[in-house]
Amino acid sequence: MARFSRGSATSRLLFSLYSSTAKTTATAPAPPSHSPTAALLLGNFSLRQFSNVARAKEEEPWWKESMERLRNIGISAHIDSGKTTLTERILYYTGRIHEIHEVRGRDGVGAKMDSMDLEREKGITIQSAATYCTWNGYQINIIDTPGHVDFTIEVERALRVLDGAILVLCSVGGVQSQSITVDRQMRRYQVPRLAFINKLDRMGADPWKVLNQARSKLRHHSAAIQVPIGLEDDFQGLIDLVKLKAYYFHGSNGEKVVTEEVPAHMEAIVAEKRRELIEVVSEVDDKLADAFLADEPISSSDLEEAIRRATVARKFIPVFMGSAFKNKGVQPLLDGVLSYLPCPTEVSNFALDQSKNEDKVLLAGNPDGRLVALAFKLEEGRFGQLTFLRIYEGVIRKGDFIVNINTGKKIKVPRLVRMHSNEMEDIQEAHAGQIVAVFGVDCASGDTFTDGSIRYTMTSMNVPEPVMSLAVQPVSKDSGGQFSKALNRFQKEDPTFRVGLDPESGQTIISGMGELHLDIYVERIRREYKVDATVGKPRVNFRETVTQRAEFDYLHKKQTGGQGQYGRVIGFIEPLPADSPTKFLFENMMVGQAIPSGFIPAIEKGFKEAANSGSLIGHPVENVRIVLTDGASHAVDSSELAFKLASIYAFRQCYAAAKPVILEPIMLVELKAPTEFQGTVAGDINKRKGVIVGNDQDGDDSVITAHVPLNNMFGYSTSLRSMTQGKGEFTMEYKEHSPVSQDVQMQLVNTYKATKAAE
Repeated sequence: MARFSRGSATSRLLFSLYSSTAKTTATAPAPPSHSPTAALLLGNFSLRQFSNVARAKEEEPWWKESMERLRNIGISAHIDSGKTTLTERILYYTGRIHEIHEVRGRDGVGAKMDSMDLEREKGITIQSAATYCTWNGYQINIIDTPGHVDFTIEVERALRVLDGAILVLCSVGGVQSQSITVDRQMRRYQVPRLAFINKLDRMGADPWKVLNQARSKLRHHSAAIQVPIGLEDDFQGLIDLVKLKAYYFHGSNGEKVVTEEVPAHMEAIVAEKRRELIEVVSEVDDKLADAFLADEPISSSDLEEAIRRATVARKFIPVFMGSAFKNKGVQPLLDGVLSYLPCPTEVSNFALDQSKNEDKVLLAGNPDGRLVALAFKLEEGRFGQLTFLRIYEGVIRKGDFIVNINTGKKIKVPRLVRMHSNEMEDIQEAHAGQIVAVFGVDCASGDTFTDGSIRYTMTSMNVPEPVMSLAVQPVSKDSGGQFSKALNRFQKEDPTFRVGLDPESGQTIISGMGELHLDIYVERIRREYKVDATVGKPRVNFRETVTQRAEFDYLHKKQTGGQGQYGRVIGFIEPLPADSPTKFLFENMMVGQAIPSGFIPAIEKGFKEAANSGSLIGHPVENVRIVLTDGASHAVDSSELAFKLASIYAFRQCYAAAKPVILEPIMLVELKAPTEFQGTVAGDINKRKGVIVGNDQDGDDSVITAHVPLNNMFGYSTSLRSMTQGKGEFTMEYKEHSPVSQDVQMQLVNTYKATKAAE
């Protein structure tokens, strides 16, 4: 029963009282209280009680069913495991595309996903960040998961949006280095997942070897849900161990799935593998364990429910098999996504309450709550910026006013669309769990939107400071427009990526979280915007500071024809305490009117400008307090400019006496490498003047935590790979700026002087 007709009051009343399966979204208006039929029916039932029961019956299924029929999944894998081919088949079988093109096909069209050839940086590249397809009445959003763990905030956000994932493994290559990385990410963000062993048609395919590798290398608590019928060239179909049916894939593109009984010659292996599956699941599911220990027959529906419970709780990973290229095994995998991966209400999402110092708040995740949505991806569309939103709670409607918590701006939702194939489908409203796109909303990636009644953000608003800079400039003068367009877009997408101008050389400086981070952006400028850029040498963002108090007394006097310049400033500079919230503090402690109060802002401005580049190596001066105690002015010749220049020269005059030091960024580096390479890796960190602060064991891997100066971390990823045969990986994040040793300071100062002299 969908929407019922607006018949008589009596029929509506009877409908809502006696219909136990009401799945309607309309709320029937209560009948007039003076109607005799109504009075008869209601008896002792008050009108309010009746409307509450009616509403409870009608409203509960409104969102409950649509939430249960929704899946937000990502597909990720090691490069060349076939995830592009798999996604191509999923889109074909769900009717989103109407013909299949291979990644390296002869027709030269290329797979749908390869619109961007940044295949290495991106996990899957679908034309939109979240494509929507339907399978058996369920809505599946496939979300673009970046493949590269480049310590950007973007990876984090893409994984925040997923409710479940498919990890694709190659049946020949097995568990490779990127598979380990991707799996580690999913574990960190607590994403329930299925595994899909692909390429069973290739020479040397061995799914059981891969399953054992996943158990040993990835520490997966997993078991096969299917058994292949034949391998390599004989690969014909699959046997489902849960339903005990054999599936064969006929038709030119494997679109006809034929279900048959299990072949007689495979009954023994099927019984053995099914028992293994039940054993593995019953280790983590009490309900199934009771039935298994009592030797009761386990029906396919009981087993399916147990697998779902264990998968959603992230205690078990079901393993599917197939060959995407040969069009076998994709439809059962889609059924597995519906059967075993969680719907949005089964996943717990936390928000940070900005009004309570970023306390964690558990979101109910249903449409009845107040609106909370995250902008997780921006795209430059034909009609301007397209912003993808994942709605975590509440409902968003076209024409509503929503508040961007990160900027505090109130904006109207001009157009709400759902991405469907290449077309956009305009919708009037969307509720929690869904992924939609909005046009014409100016925001950055990672901004959180609410209805204004709560101040929740989905990601922390504390953006780390960039630690490394590069000078970039386009090779040809004509491409300046595209170049600046690219930089503007990347700044919006990634808050850790900054763009600035070097005042001395006039070059564009990009800053980010490390070498790889900036390399990827330079590469993206080249590929996505077709702009070749020359890149300068990486530059570390050093700082300078003072270590002791120094007095200044400077008179700036210049007599020219007409009005001259006159300004005198007296005072001292000293270091700020370590826990000071500000990096620069100016205080006026002058008694009397030796300098008219109108000139004080100019003096502060002068000191601020002088602190922008210290005299040691020309980097900004931090943690400095400047106190003005006295001065002198002239009735005619004093001006704002005179006092500004006086304060700049005063700062330079006393700076050397305040014993300045250079501060360098220290990184918190976390390394993970197999234990046999531990000695080599630790020795290399000591060589780079790092301090090892922790060493833990994680299975067969050694996890080393160290504080290393960023200046010594250039090219580290290459040397770590060569030291660990490609098995080591590291992440680094900014920790603090701390003083450099005396010899390094001398070296830096001499280099700076030499470059200055050369100019």
